Amino acid sequence: MKFLITGGAGFIGSNYCHYHHEKYPEDELVVLDKLTYAGNLDNLAALLDEDRFRFVQGDIADKKFVEDFFAKEKFDCVLNFAAETHVDRSITGPSIFVLTNIVGTHNLLEAARLNDVKRFHQISTDEVYGDLGTDTSDLFTEQTPIAPNCPYAASKASADLLVRSYFETYQMGVTMSRCSNNYGPYQFPEKLIPYFFRLISEGKQVPVYGDGLNVRDWLYVIDHCRAIDVIVRKGRIGEAYNVGGNNEKTNMEITKFLLDFLGKDESLITFVDDRLAHDRRYAIDATKIKDELGWEPSVTFAEGIQMTFDWYRDNEEWTKKLTDKP
Repeated sequence: MKFLITGGAGFIGSNYCHYHHEKYPEDELVVLDKLTYAGNLDNLAALLDEDRFRFVQGDIADKKFVEDFFAKEKFDCVLNFAAETHVDRSITGPSIFVLTNIVGTHNLLEAARLNDVKRFHQISTDEVYGDLGTDTSDLFTEQTPIAPNCPYAASKASADLLVRSYFETYQMGVTMSRCSNNYGPYQFPEKLIPYFFRLISEGKQVPVYGDGLNVRDWLYVIDHCRAIDVIVRKGRIGEAYNVGGNNEKTNMEITKFLLDFLGKDESLITFVDDRLAHDRRYAIDATKIKDELGWEPSVTFAEGIQMTFDWYRDNEEWTKKLTDKP
């Protein structure tokens, strides 16, 4: 099969490319990426010379480019990882989130529909569901109403609704996955775990938002790749699947874990003003994907952190090139 991986030079997309190429070497992979600040060709360096792998630079928000690209290439399956994802950036500059995450997704859907793409999979986020509050018995299910609270989450929720509409209106072969917080190799250094890893390693203060008690569910990125794979190949058309790591932790627990892991004490913690519209808790019920498709996370948080930190230690130049950029 011929797969288009949009956003394949980013964190999750590049991990998926490595995973897919190793598992299905007979498939042809074409990566389309704009190479914004978070897109990095170094993430794909090991694949660039492979016969059945190709990289194309382009913008999914450019309608004419997308139309011409699809008409020329003829894909069997599209996996849309391409997105602006950083919440803080969406608060200070939401327009690009609307353009990439909503307009870009629509351009891909329309091009896929007009060129008879068999499968279209949208990579989404648990943030579309909004805030669970402080009741620890509540979990996000696929029936939880969409109620996003920041521009990033709203743009992803809008994209999800567009994807759903293309199934309901055109009977397109679409699926969606809504995942919890990912961590692992190739993650851009502004995200919490690689950011704190770098600060703690350098003996610098780590800034914790508010009281540090906001809760997130953490998922090792390769487990996420496994979930996407099984949804694309076995998932029910038109369905969304929640993908969680069964690792609910407060930001303070994450911070203390990383400090202990790196042999530093809590004197490096500093509290900063809370983020605007900072949802208190996310937690995923992944029963549906387990019962229907047999997927569940295979990596514990401790195992995932060890593999992640081993990777960052072995790839210091990768991080240095990004953090040295003006």
